[in-house]
Amino acid sequence: MTVRRSAAALATTAVLLGAAAPVAVAPVAVAAPSPSPSAELPPGLYGTTDPTYDGVWRQSLAFLAQKIEYVTPSAQAVDWLVGQQCDSGAFTSYRDAAKPCDASTVMDTNATAAAVQALVELNQHREAADNGADWLKSVQNEDGGWGYNPGSPSDANSTAVVIGALARTSVPISEITTADGKTPYTALQSLAIPCGEKDGGAFAYQPGKKGELVANADASAAAVLGLMGRGMAVGDANAVKDPVCRKGDDLTAEESAQNGAHYLAETLAASPYLNQPPMPGAEDSAPQPDFGNTADAVVALAASGHKDKAAASVEWLEKNSKDWAQQGGPAATAQLIFAAHATGADARSFGGVDLVKQLNATGPSPAATAAPSPTPTGPQPSSGTSSDDSGLGLWWLVGLGLAFGAGIGFLLSMRRKKQQP
Repeated sequence: MTVRRSAAALATTAVLLGAAAPVAVAPVAVAAPSPSPSAELPPGLYGTTDPTYDGVWRQSLAFLAQKIEYVTPSAQAVDWLVGQQCDSGAFTSYRDAAKPCDASTVMDTNATAAAVQALVELNQHREAADNGADWLKSVQNEDGGWGYNPGSPSDANSTAVVIGALARTSVPISEITTADGKTPYTALQSLAIPCGEKDGGAFAYQPGKKGELVANADASAAAVLGLMGRGMAVGDANAVKDPVCRKGDDLTAEESAQNGAHYLAETLAASPYLNQPPMPGAEDSAPQPDFGNTADAVVALAASGHKDKAAASVEWLEKNSKDWAQQGGPAATAQLIFAAHATGADARSFGGVDLVKQLNATGPSPAATAAPSPTPTGPQPSSGTSSDDSGLGLWWLVGLGLAFGAGIGFLLSMRRKKQQP
């Protein structure tokens, strides 16, 4: 998830910090949606907060986390998600499905990509997933990447989550080229800070006004998974290797991913958790722990073969993330499940909390629940899908909201984050 997290997580941050809600990207401030006890939420939707900015996102993350823990969501919940899709194949952040999508409907690449990943993981409504993937391909930017909304500038988080969706539908990423031959990998690598420079190996969320690249930890975590062709939910890999930062102008996608992992490993070696800058209006100007981005970094390190470098962060999350996950709702709980699953931790006893039970309670009763075997004999669920894409195993990992469309100041929820040092 960032530049990618849900509005619910954003609102939670404000609660935890005792601050005003974060703002949208650029300088447009948008208040995070707050719970409305009097408002009726759609049947089948996970979570209790206003879904305007994150309904599809949090539903999709919930499904991904449930499936990797052997839980099948209810048909009602799945039908709700599928009903959010427009005829074009795109999803919005959330919409009234009784009204048809039209020219004023603001499409959301992140929500679409997350929904595609979830539907493939569920092994249901594959036609809807393929339609979503086709729409994503149709709105690729000329630089090879994607922005939060169609036509908006490419960013690392949006590009990475789209790669994960396309990879999960068995699309060879290196074959998705623009007219001048640029690929999604090209877009991500253009945001990489060269090794040997300050914050070498890291990725920027987007270039600055003068083209400068500023290291962003969550964008780096997203880029690592994107360059590896992986989705948000990855399996527990036993392979462990030392991270290396390679110099060069002709690096492969895998080498650039490893450079990003090197940066994340060094960052978490200094502190087991990532920080987020103070929110606008916050009384306390000190940086605050960023639980969601820390979980993202854990998944990225584990997926790239460095889960030993994430061990201290997992331990920190177990000790400190309980309140954040409860208040953040389904998307936050799902992120912790992703981190636990990727590192072999027990999501059913994570710091004394049964994350799976907690997630299930945020939505309709699951259709089926089964405890995993202590000694799995087959491949773990949700490791993604393979393709013949340059030898890379394919799957993935959420961009903040961008002010877009019909005068709407679009919320830069925690799905897309501010540039951070």
